[in-house]
Amino acid sequence: MAMKTTPVTLVLIPRIPAEGVADFRAYEDAVLPLLPEFNGYLERRLRNLDDTIEMHIVSFASDADFQSYRNDPRRAAHAGLLEKSSAKLELLPMADAPKSD
Repeated sequence: MAMKTTPVTLVLIPRIPAEGVADFRAYEDAVLPLLPEFNGYLERRLRNLDDTIEMHIVSFASDADFQSYRNDPRRAAHAGLLEKSSAKLELLPMADAPKSD
């Protein structure tokens, strides 16, 4: 009998100082293309007008896929860019809300 996996949806809210925007973008350019390898999908990516706040809605087929993505050495290799950006990250696990009548 196959184990059932539960999809995971996350909202990431990075708050980026203006002087860190270029480094944050470089980090994203390096790590976001890895998502599909881990059954991950960037559903939506929003930015405010001065590029200092973003919101990403990301989904993974399972928590194990998400953890594998987080632990990937290629992603870790770019962590210096994220640190250099001085971005403050808020990561929120989310679930679909029931539709109202």
